[in-house]
This record gives sequence, C-alpha cells and structure tokens, in this order.
Amino acid sequence: MRQHVNPLSKNFFAIDPIPPINEIFENPKLPLHLDIGCASGDFLFELSLKNKNWNYIGIEIREKLVQNANLKMKNRECKNLFFSFGNANNFFEQSKNKILIDSVTSISFNFPDPWFKKKHHKRRVIQNKFINFLSNSMKKRSLIFIKTDVKELFEYMENKISESIKFKKLAIKDFRYNESFNPNKIQTNREKYVLMNQLKVYESIYIKI
Repeated sequence: MRQHVNPLSKNFFAIDPIPPINEIFENPKLPLHLDIGCASGDFLFELSLKNKNWNYIGIEIREKLVQNANLKMKNRECKNLFFSFGNANNFFEQSKNKILIDSVTSISFNFPDPWFKKKHHKRRVIQNKFINFLSNSMKKRSLIFIKTDVKELFEYMENKISESIKFKKLAIKDFRYNESFNPNKIQTNREKYVLMNQLKVYESIYIKI
C-alpha cells in the first residue's frame, strides 16, 4: 500500500506520546527495535510473536493504519510490541523521548515511499537533518537497516547515511542475523510481493561507530 501523505504537512508535526518502556513492555530490559513506516504492522506482529527476545515499536505517519494495527493488538497477546502515529523525524526531535531513544538497539526503514518526483525528494523520510539526529542520539554499535525495491531511492538513502562519519556500512554476507531484531529473516508484505515477481530487493546495514 502506497498512500501518499505529505510528511511536511503541519498535521504531522506532533507524534503520539509514547509512554515509558516499563509501562508498554512486559520486559523493558530486552533490546529495542524501531520500525519506521510500519504501515498496518503485519511485519512487526509476525516478528513480535516469533521473537520474544526483543521489544518492537512501529511508527507510522498514516493514522488509519495505526488505528488498524491497534485494533489487531486487542486480539493478540503481544507484550513486546507498541504502535505510534506521527512523523518519525519529530519523534527524534522531542527531548521527552530521549530516554526511549537511548534504549533503541536498531532501526529499520523498509520500502519507504519513494516520492519519485525530484521536487518531492524533500518528503522522503531519510534526510540530512534526520540522519544527523540519528548520528547524535543513537548509541554506539546500534544499527540502521534500509530496504527498498527502487534502485534510485536506495542510492539516495545510502548517500544520505554515508555522508555521516558516524555510520559505517556492514557487509551483509557477514552479518549475523541470528543476533538481530529479525533472526528468522521474516519478510514484509512488500518484500514478498517484489520477490514473487522476481524483482530485485536492495538493502544495506549501517552501524553507529
């Protein structure tokens, strides 16, 4: 689902308050993964049910999808999962989220909206300002995962992240997924669709140094 929502609209300046992690997770000491652009949360639901050793937070700018995800939560035993509506850039800007941000072990950007027109590139989730926030707020050895089926967007995201001297690209072939937020290599709905149609998935992993 690619429903266009302008992230620069004033409607998205605020983000739903996220309670302290000891209030939203059964075990707040588990490593925490943040999925930005989580849509209706299918990917995170599967992750949280199959991997009880991590906590997960999904942030989605399309409010209706977050509402749908929270409705699903009522019917499932997910004690390591939380959803929030709003603009992820603003999440990192808010000082009240500092303690939560300090707990983040990894972040994923899975198939973000490509905003193909050049004049709309400023609407893409990964921007210089956002990467600067991440470079200054994420703890050392925390990870960023990017994944898309759009080559031009992939190159754009790589360039933005690589401009920061605080992130180093890792070799995927040597990466130990069994220690990551996704030890079973669960695929998003978009990834399943892309692979089913024999198209290419572009992905990279960066570590904070």
